[in-house]
Amino acid sequence: MSKKLRLAGASLNQTPLDWRNNLGNIKEAIARAKSNDVDILCLPELCVTGYGCEDIFLGDWIYEKSVGLLPEIVSWCEGITVAIGLPLKHDQQFFNCTALIADQKILGIYAKQNMARDGVHYEPRWFIPWQVGRVDKIRLNGSEYPIGDIVFDHKGIKIGFEICEDAWRQDRPACRLYEKGVQLIMNPSASHFAFAKTFDRERLIIESSRTFHCTYVYANLLGNEAGRMIYDGEMLIARYGQLIKRNRWLSFKNTNLISADVDFADENETYPVPEEHRRDKYHEFAQAGALALFDYLRKSKTTGFVLSLSGGADSSSIAVLVSEMVRRGIAELGLKNFIEKLGIEAIQQYGEMNLNEETAQKIAGEIFTCAYQGTQNSSEDTLRSARSLAQEIGAKFHNWMIDEEVQSYSSKMEKALDRKLTWEEDDLALQNIQARSRSPIIWMLANIKKALLLTTSNRSEGDVGYTTMDGDTSGSLAPIAAVDKHFIRQWLVWAEQKLGYDSLKFVNQLQPSAELRPLERAQTDEDDLMPYNIMVEIEQLAIRDHKSPLEVFEILNSRQLEPENTLKDHITRFFRLWTQNQWKRERIAPAFHMDEFNVDPRTWCRFPILSSGFDHELKLLKDM
Repeated sequence: MSKKLRLAGASLNQTPLDWRNNLGNIKEAIARAKSNDVDILCLPELCVTGYGCEDIFLGDWIYEKSVGLLPEIVSWCEGITVAIGLPLKHDQQFFNCTALIADQKILGIYAKQNMARDGVHYEPRWFIPWQVGRVDKIRLNGSEYPIGDIVFDHKGIKIGFEICEDAWRQDRPACRLYEKGVQLIMNPSASHFAFAKTFDRERLIIESSRTFHCTYVYANLLGNEAGRMIYDGEMLIARYGQLIKRNRWLSFKNTNLISADVDFADENETYPVPEEHRRDKYHEFAQAGALALFDYLRKSKTTGFVLSLSGGADSSSIAVLVSEMVRRGIAELGLKNFIEKLGIEAIQQYGEMNLNEETAQKIAGEIFTCAYQGTQNSSEDTLRSARSLAQEIGAKFHNWMIDEEVQSYSSKMEKALDRKLTWEEDDLALQNIQARSRSPIIWMLANIKKALLLTTSNRSEGDVGYTTMDGDTSGSLAPIAAVDKHFIRQWLVWAEQKLGYDSLKFVNQLQPSAELRPLERAQTDEDDLMPYNIMVEIEQLAIRDHKSPLEVFEILNSRQLEPENTLKDHITRFFRLWTQNQWKRERIAPAFHMDEFNVDPRTWCRFPILSSGFDHELKLLKDM
């Protein structure tokens, strides 16, 4: 006898505490599933409240609000079974839960057993892990329901749950679900985006379906939910070790749905291979960065972006991401829907225009303003680079000099000190005052535009403090602060070739330079610091892998990347600068988490502001 069911997952672009948006997306997903004759629908983790509510989860009211919203959600579930994520309070403790609703009735509630506690996650701060094997009763809106480690017998099959982190542990719920003969495991998730994570996730879901001889449905949150984390909205359905459905991820839409028909009575049912899509690091950065900017802009309810476009690699990469936000958003949503969803008054006039490159450029010009802020130490090459890129993408472009401001500050200091400032004696101060002199006027422009000021710091600069606090760090948002400079330079070459930004040929010909010393001194970033490719190797071991200076040396020296003494010098310089500049990292503007790690103490990497500076370890390195 056939036991064919149509299974589905839906990704939702939620916002913490935005009840109208969140419920609207939930309702839309359920309605779409019903119109597609879906039997069982899996929605993402904590989709009622949003995952990123942080310490709001420590107060009682948000749990009361979630329970109060349940009857409305239940009413939408006529003729369909829906798994929905929400936080619940039980026995004076807070739990991360998924309720299973069938034909307008709550069948029960599964409570998450493993809290995400590494990297960017701090779930144990808010939630208690549910005890394995424990099942209780919980009263919600006047009725009692089972809660805990539950297996559901429903529609002739056994259904179990793993919520996100549950599936990544060795002793996972699926091990026990397999022993109980569970045929369908659903995984509502809030799994943050990181480069290449999709491959690990896909392997996990496929192998889970094989190891536990089940059908496995995975549904993730979508978009820049709360500011820093990007959720890719990935959805996967696998059965007995075969992937049978996947979606196109990192969507600009509010909701996405995939479904697959599965006959639970047919062990030998076959399925077509799902469509593959581009998932290399370069494409991921372009799509994730564009989506993150789009969501940040509309959810912050501002009117656009302002950028100090220096013509160098960092600011150029951000300009391209903003352009890609417009291009990709229009391509997926359509011109009218893109404009409506962004909600910026200045671009409403373009809603009825023909969709072409010129229209996209005009929209970019309304929401994106760039300024080249030159000094006597700036080169014609960087000015040409900045102007050409702004013109190609359609951004408004300003060009002004700040020598007068720099001179004003410098002359006041010379009068106070009763001496002339010189490059030999005051190098750092003379560099920093140029970067800081740019800040007030670009902030003024952002304020007048009621726009977000984008700051250009990258992760490599964050590592070693190669950035002027209150200068090039000034801004509301740091889109590339979680990616390294070596990658940025490679990506710009790719963007020129693959995305068609011909004007990037100018920046791709330049050697990265702060252009803060006189031109005849031929300043370059790598001369000031070390080669960026070497810095990445040190950074990954020292920061990502938490290795000591000696361990970093032993590993890298075996790779023969550079002469032994040079490598020692670079490792010593990295650790010294890393230690000295923690205070700067504490003040970096909010950044998108992109890579497998970042140096933001608010999310991935905590380090003391005051420490020994690895004095003992670096002396051992020097003496070995």
